[in-house]
Amino acid sequence: MSQEKSTGTVYVVTERSPQAQLFAEYLNKHTGCQISIHSPHATLPISASGNMLILIDSDHIGVDALPEWQDKLPDALTKTPLAAFNIHDMDHALEALSCAQLKGVFYRNESLEVICKGIHALLEGELWMSRDLMARLILFYRKYQSNAFRPACGLTNREMEIISLLSAGSSNQQIAEKLFVSEHTVKSHLYNIFRKINVHNRIQALNWIHQNLGPILPNIETARSLQRHRPR
Repeated sequence: MSQEKSTGTVYVVTERSPQAQLFAEYLNKHTGCQISIHSPHATLPISASGNMLILIDSDHIGVDALPEWQDKLPDALTKTPLAAFNIHDMDHALEALSCAQLKGVFYRNESLEVICKGIHALLEGELWMSRDLMARLILFYRKYQSNAFRPACGLTNREMEIISLLSAGSSNQQIAEKLFVSEHTVKSHLYNIFRKINVHNRIQALNWIHQNLGPILPNIETARSLQRHRPR
């Protein structure tokens, strides 16, 4: 695979190891991008300019930890596209997509050449995931659009929308911006949601979502993007 012109910076979030270093060197050589490794427990540095991608090792940031990890991203990186690698299978991918605003998914058995190709696509603003996974998400989106997701426990359509954003790791401020409402309104909705599903905080709410709605809860950001991209 020939080296391509540099298209940006990729932060690989994983524990440092000889294997991780070899992975980073391969990506640098075959994508031309600047590749840097960062511990899951470290605060990511803020790049001055240019396209960026955050590539998360799912072996070191589990699905349950994704929302909290994403919520701690520096403000300057909150709009940076996220992708996960070392994903086990479709069920694992769907669960990850329900927890974070991932733009790309790379399975554990994905070739390095495919990962390089996917990185370039993601840096160009595209989605990157398998055809089967994309088809499943499109089906979920269509069901969501046709109100097939009936409100659970008396939740309204607006509350279901907030739950979707909550499960994707959005903060109160981010939910308010996406729904064009005040942060006070979001807090009021969350209070009503917590009361209806009998939980007391966001962590308990996320656990409830995973147990009762599972990976079928549509990620609004990803679902809307599906209309603009064809599956590979």
